[in-house]
Amino acid sequence: MKVTVVGLGAVGGFIAARLAQAATPVSALARGTTLAAVRAHGLRLVLDGRASDARINATDDARALGVHDLVIVALKGPALIEAAPTLAPLVGPRTIVLPAMNGVPWWFLQTGMPPADAAQTAHLRAPLQSVDPAGRIAGALPLEHVLGCVVHLTCSVPEPGVVQHGFGQRLIVGEPGGGLSPRTRAVCELLASAGFTAEPSADIRRDVWYKLWGNLTTNPISALTGATTDRILDDPLVRDFMLQAMAEAAAIGARVGCPIEQSGEDRMVVTRQLGAFRTSMLQDAAAGRPLEIDAIVTAVHEIGARVGVPTPAIGALLGLTRLMARVRGLYPPAAT
Repeated sequence: MKVTVVGLGAVGGFIAARLAQAATPVSALARGTTLAAVRAHGLRLVLDGRASDARINATDDARALGVHDLVIVALKGPALIEAAPTLAPLVGPRTIVLPAMNGVPWWFLQTGMPPADAAQTAHLRAPLQSVDPAGRIAGALPLEHVLGCVVHLTCSVPEPGVVQHGFGQRLIVGEPGGGLSPRTRAVCELLASAGFTAEPSADIRRDVWYKLWGNLTTNPISALTGATTDRILDDPLVRDFMLQAMAEAAAIGARVGCPIEQSGEDRMVVTRQLGAFRTSMLQDAAAGRPLEIDAIVTAVHEIGARVGVPTPAIGALLGLTRLMARVRGLYPPAAT
């Protein structure tokens, strides 16, 4: 399988390096200092304390790569909005597009929604302004090419072209409309050959929503406070607020075909078992990088309004996080 990875940040770089080291033909789209570093010495991976280099064909022009069997998109939401129209040269009639991204993906409401009348269905499935304004991503990367993916691993980028693995190597893959398929199994087999714990899912939308249910609160609260997850969970007032927001998100999930049976308290037990870690949003805030607020918080708030679920706690969390990020120049200014 011929693979291109779009974006060589923490997650994209880790996936690209593991695939290349497993002898899979891998190309990549990258920019700036990352592209220069990869061209100079390859993509450097630090795994279990050992560093190794993976040689991959990296460029900043999709036209130089041509059609691929699998396009793994590992960009942050705002970057994908701009990049999506430029990815057309990579996508042929049978190309699989696998977005390895945080939060609500652009395709999330296009399928799997509960039955409704025609007018309501059109309203529910309209592109989310928060993650796909005017449907630009959906237009460039149509649903029939997409496989959903949920990423359960942590990595960091200490310098351009270098990826350091933290913990976890689990990737869940599935059809947006549900069910198992030959292409889901093929992608999982490819990822497993590179050392990932790759799991096919018969309901990837529920997997997406479940992961989001945990990240919705810990990510923005960590960016607001600078606290690691253990300190966040140790504060009873913060924990109570998180449970309110999680209850709202669970109610939204029930309306969009993604019910959650677990309690918020039980989900926090799972988070605590991961130890004192810095969320990806906290790492971005500390490094002065733009924050991925829209896919993780804004989209949930938008879906809540669309399906008629009140979200006062999620709204408060969104407002505070967005204001902090705007003051620090890590989120676009409000429209005037």
